[in-house]
Amino acid sequence: MQRCLQLAFLGTGQVAPNPMVGAALVHEGRIIGEGFHEQCGQAHAEVNAVQDAIRKGNGELIRNSTLYVSLEPCAHHGKTPPCTDLIIAHHIPSVVIGCPDPFHQVNGKGISLLQQAGTQVIVGVMENECLELNRRFFTFHQKQRPYVILKWAETGNGMIGYATGSRLHITNEITNRLVHKWRSEEAAIMVGTNTALMDDPQLTNRHWYGHSPHRLVLDLNLRLPKSLRLFDGSTQTLVFNNVKNEEPDDHRSFIKVDSGNDLLQQIMHSLHSRSIQSVLIEGGATLLRSFIDEGLWDEARILKNENLMIETGIPAPSLGKALLIKNDVSGSDRIGIYRNMS
Repeated sequence: MQRCLQLAFLGTGQVAPNPMVGAALVHEGRIIGEGFHEQCGQAHAEVNAVQDAIRKGNGELIRNSTLYVSLEPCAHHGKTPPCTDLIIAHHIPSVVIGCPDPFHQVNGKGISLLQQAGTQVIVGVMENECLELNRRFFTFHQKQRPYVILKWAETGNGMIGYATGSRLHITNEITNRLVHKWRSEEAAIMVGTNTALMDDPQLTNRHWYGHSPHRLVLDLNLRLPKSLRLFDGSTQTLVFNNVKNEEPDDHRSFIKVDSGNDLLQQIMHSLHSRSIQSVLIEGGATLLRSFIDEGLWDEARILKNENLMIETGIPAPSLGKALLIKNDVSGSDRIGIYRNMS
């Protein structure tokens, strides 16, 4: 199962809104075929593992092997056929599953179909690790909203910007590259009106392999000029506003919301309806605090340059009840990863 998790992780940033899944066929203690879900809409991990075994000349061993898979095999027709049909057709006698799939079209049906076909099924091997790997997927289906990650950089004395609002470069080049890696792993990235105006960010992945996320901006009164780099057409940009719903043919979408009635919940509902499974909130301070105040966040990533101090500035938000799960060092930068415990 550890190998399945290693394989599954290779699909990071490529398979959403599908889950990351790895699979391994084992015959007499030896892996004879393995695979992972590589791209949304393409073959699932189980299919790739079976094909890998056949390609290696191990096809005759499949019917006497155990299939290990990090997530319950699908039991429905989506963009690909059900993996349960494949398992049954190849007479695989036993299947070991990391954790069940909460997606309503699966949710135990895959396990049940295999058992009805006479397959021995074991569920819950390294379950916590399998749940952790696909925490975005599980949050999306169980809470009906994207997985929300807050991210900001702060100085050694806890400031995220100059008091004037002008841009402050805090982190080093290695940390900046890491941020672009994070962007490649998420479905969307969000800023507010002031950050868009003051910083004119691109919000794209330019320094790491992989895709750029959807760009989201909260611009209630449509004050942002089209000349901003957010609107350069390089990737889809969603503009949440009080004025209009519109889908012009220029990689922009205008989504009307009611600013006086659960604004963030409306945004989350809209993103869920568009199958956007995760969102990275990159500030500024007002937007970050609004998510914190509503408890509408799952993870926070705080980058702190302990050698940089400024006399006056914009204070960094306070997370409140949070659990530090990782603490790394990148030169003068300290990277803290937190989970929401409220």
